Amino acid sequence: MLQNKATSVVTIERYIIEQERLHPLASGELSGILYDMALSAKMIANKVRSAGLADILGSAGEENVQGEVQQKLDVFANETIVKAMDHSGRLCGMASEEEADIIAIPEKFRCGKYCLMFDPLDGSSNIDVNVPVGTIFSIVKKVSRGKHATLADFLQPGNRQVAAGYVIYGSSTMLVYTTGQGAHGFTLDPAIGEFLLSHPNIRIPADGRYLSVNDSYEQLWDNPVKSLMRRYRALEGERKALSVRYVGSLVADFHRNLLGGGVFCYPSNRKSPKGKLRLLYEANPLAFIVEQAGGSAIDGRHRIMDVEPTELHQRTPLYIGSRVDVDLASRVLAGTSELVGA
Repeated sequence: MLQNKATSVVTIERYIIEQERLHPLASGELSGILYDMALSAKMIANKVRSAGLADILGSAGEENVQGEVQQKLDVFANETIVKAMDHSGRLCGMASEEEADIIAIPEKFRCGKYCLMFDPLDGSSNIDVNVPVGTIFSIVKKVSRGKHATLADFLQPGNRQVAAGYVIYGSSTMLVYTTGQGAHGFTLDPAIGEFLLSHPNIRIPADGRYLSVNDSYEQLWDNPVKSLMRRYRALEGERKALSVRYVGSLVADFHRNLLGGGVFCYPSNRKSPKGKLRLLYEANPLAFIVEQAGGSAIDGRHRIMDVEPTELHQRTPLYIGSRVDVDLASRVLAGTSELVGA
């Protein structure tokens, strides 16, 4: 038994190489980007674990492009990813939730054919109270001509993504990614410093157990949204009422629902009519993952990955998770459910 366990260990590097071999024309560049993201995740995880001891809790005293107060770990995570990626020759540009403009590859480095978009530390406002946080990333191919990326390279719908993933820094550090061949999870073994395959071919339950939503905005929701939330909480035939679980960290809420089944909702409201979450850095990559796991993601009316972006920091409503629960959202918000407005 011990021998079987030992031979079944699969590192993320081994797994990526094995997947690459299934595509004889692969150049290895995309694999290299995923390696670099895994390295960045290890460095960020180390800082998150020691945050209280390393004087990097709390605010950095500045605001990001979203108008949100930057946390010290936000700044560290952003810089870590940029420095791990800018010299590899695999990227032609990057975009971060923390920076207003495209992050250009320095002239002294070669440019590649991919663009990286990322939220370096989602949920960082919760760091001071030890709530799990995460990193989210999306990779697309360059579509413009020339050496460096242009805005057009980033403003591609989510269905053009070639890879996406997230890292959750919690009781353990876990990286989940997809290249369109299923969603796979790797847990960091701190004893050896390697991500090991722990959740191959993740499948989200078709209907869920959990509802993740911030009820404090209920008074600002439109009636169809209020009706939907009542439907989620109600017993209907054989469907059980969903239990409310909301952490306030997108990666943490999404990760729980991906494994256990459920739906995460961040509707638009009267104060945020365009929604709150970022389309390119948060909604698109998580939508890619959840669809590869058998789930769904919509903005209330449309499939998230079919939305044509018009801005680098575009916001969107988001309903994401188990297919049956997201389908209910689609019907109720479209006004086709017999109980809308009830």
